[in-house]
This record gives sequence, structure tokens and C-alpha cells, in this order.
Amino acid sequence: MARNPVQVLSQYTEDFGDTFRFYLGGLKEAIVTTNPAVIQHVLKTNAENYQKSEIQVKRMGHFLGKGLLTTHGEAWRTQRRLIQKGFDRKQLEALSAIMQDSLAESLRDFDKQIQGGPVDIYPHLMKMTFAMVARSLFGARLKDEDIDLVSHTISTVQEFIVKQTIQPYLNPWFEVSGELRRHEAMRARADSILMEYIKQRRGQEPGHDLLQTLMDARYADGEGMSDELVLSESMQLLVAGHETSSNSLSWILYLLSSRPDCLERVRQEFDSALGDAPLSHGALGRLEYTTQVIQEALRLYPPFWMIDRMAVADDRIGEIAIPRGSMVIVYVYGAHHAPRYWPDTESFDPERFTKTNAQQQAPFTYLPFGGGPRGCIGGNYAMLQILMILSDLLRKYDFQLVPGQTIEARPMVILRPKHGIRMTFTQTTARDHHAVMQQ
Repeated sequence: MARNPVQVLSQYTEDFGDTFRFYLGGLKEAIVTTNPAVIQHVLKTNAENYQKSEIQVKRMGHFLGKGLLTTHGEAWRTQRRLIQKGFDRKQLEALSAIMQDSLAESLRDFDKQIQGGPVDIYPHLMKMTFAMVARSLFGARLKDEDIDLVSHTISTVQEFIVKQTIQPYLNPWFEVSGELRRHEAMRARADSILMEYIKQRRGQEPGHDLLQTLMDARYADGEGMSDELVLSESMQLLVAGHETSSNSLSWILYLLSSRPDCLERVRQEFDSALGDAPLSHGALGRLEYTTQVIQEALRLYPPFWMIDRMAVADDRIGEIAIPRGSMVIVYVYGAHHAPRYWPDTESFDPERFTKTNAQQQAPFTYLPFGGGPRGCIGGNYAMLQILMILSDLLRKYDFQLVPGQTIEARPMVILRPKHGIRMTFTQTTARDHHAVMQQ
């Protein structure tokens, strides 16, 4: 289970059906489900009765403070309403320019890296997406070395939280050995760097980034967020946006590398929708097939492979009794791979997401961004970011998968490639593409 929970849970789903009970780590009773009716009940219909589990609130709250990811009830509802504005259409259009500049800078660095032969795309894409998220939050003035330090801190602390969760019996040792203190010190250093930016901003001209949205937000009594809360929310947005898009992009490039037909259709769509222009928010509606490719990649490799909730009071869903305090695991990966809802479930088929097919999908069988009131607040930002990076990479480079490597998914907090994905990139010329188009 500690080595590969997805393998174990998928086997159990096959053996015991779409909803079963088992003991997590041998101690805690959990109900695991891929049943859309149960998922809808837990995440939406009766969402008030299902809070984020103690693991998330306590462990993540310890490192990330009180914010959207780690609060419940009225406090959460208020924060969600205020922060939502940062992800509306108008704000995403304003962010596009910051995102594009950040990407151009990242690609200059990437150009140098690929000269030396094959690269593992995962860390490169993570650097690209994290710089973009960090600059979307804190504006263009965020220094490269600060971005690197905060990114490294988030990765290290996340791995530590996974360890604390999967091997809870080691927690006393983490305290005694100074391991816990070491991670707290790292976090404090990252916090102080970001706090410096927040304090500086209070005295500056307003910017067009998410930090400005957080600072301008007002509660019903006219008060704004304190610097500490702005920091907490910023850190949580960085964590949530840290690995999700880079992870999805890695799997998308991997899937496209084995399907030249799909790759060509995506490139043609970029050519006709964008020409040589960079991607803007307004062009998203014209990228229908590319969006289907992304949706199918998110089905096969959902970044968040499970969502856990804790029942506040006794509940019942049809035949299933859910006692107070029990954990419900919405097994997203299992729902996305259920043969009942996805024929030929393991194959990569973007046609599943044409408008007609998507309308026939049963609700709550596809959850790349969660579902219900606590669904991912940055889903539209993530789609814009993935399309923006993809449009530049595919127009700029040809790429091949290095033969002879084992590609498999490793479920950490996020479903990431276990051994990385090694690829060779070469510059394409616009002429090649137009020649292909003419044929």
C-alpha cells in the first residue's frame, strides 16, 4: 500500500465492486468508492457533512497555516468568495501577459538545456509552471533565486507530509530527531521571503497579479485580509498550483509522442487558431481538439488520484452506512478507469470528449479538478497555463521519447511519473510545419 496505493485500490475495486471498506494503514476505517452516486453525495449533495480529513487539515495546516485548503464552514465560504475573483475571465486576461513573459524566459533556459541531449521533462516543466504561478501571484518582480527556494521548500515539505501520513508511527521519531524542526525552519525561511514581497507591495502602485486581488478583497465589514492571511493564501495557491500543471503536461507530451496523428491535429489547430501569435485567453474557445487531448490525458492520469473526506455525523447513502468519523476516499483514478463508464478504458482517445460525447457522460465519473463546492478554484487558470505552454512547445520543437525506458505512474500527493520521462527535443522551423500543412 505504501509503495503503490493505486495498484492496491484498483485491484480491490475489481475484486469487491465500486464501494468497499478497508483499514487504512491497518488502523483507520475507510470507505473507498468509485460510484458516481456516492461521490456526488459526499462532494456535493451533502458536502456540509464531509470535511477535509484530519490529515489534510492538521498536517498541511501545520505547514501552510489557515487558508482555503485547510479551513471549513463559514470562514472557508467567505475566503472562497473573495479569492474566486482572482480567477474570473477578466483577471485571467490580465494575467496572460505576465504568464507569457514568464514562459518566454523559461523557454530561453530550456533551449540551453536541450542542447546537451535527452532531458527528463518532469523537472523542466515543473520549473516552468512554478515560475509562472509564482509570477502570476507576486508579479514580474519576483526574483529567480526566490522562486527556486520557495519551490524547493514546497517539494521537500510535501514529501515530508506524505511520510507523516503513510507512516504515522514515525512521527515521534521525526520530533526527537529534529526532522520536524528542520522542515519548519525551511518553511519559515520561505514565508519570510514572501512576507517581504507582501509588505513592500502595501506601499506600492497596484499590480495586475493575484496578490493584488488578495489585498483588494474586502469582507462584509469593509476590512481586508491581514498580511498573515494574505501570506497563507498565497502559499496555499502556490502549493496547489505547484505540480498539477507540470504533471499534466508531462503526461500529455508522453501520450502525444506515441500518437503522431493526434500531435499533427493539435499543431494544425494551433496554426489556424493562433498563427504565429502567442496564446491569449480569448483564443481558448478555438482550441477544441487540443482541449479534448488535455481532458483525455487528465482522465488517464488525474493529478489528484484520490480525494479524502471525514464524515462529521452519521450518514447513509442507499445501502451504505457511513458512521461519524469514518473516512471516505473518493478514488478518482478508479472512477476515471472504470470500464462501465469508459469503454476501452486504458486507451488514449481524445474523441471521448467531443461535445456530443461529453454531454452523454454520467456526472461525477470525471473529476480532474474535484467536484462540488470545494472543486479546484484554479481549474480555469490551469487550463490556460497548460494550453499556453503546449502551444509554445509544440510550435517550437519536435520531440521523441527516448526508447527503452519504463514509464509508470507513482502516486505521491500527485500522480507523477515514477522514473521521469526522458525525451529528445529539436528545434522545428516554421517552414517544416507549413510544408507538412501543404501536404
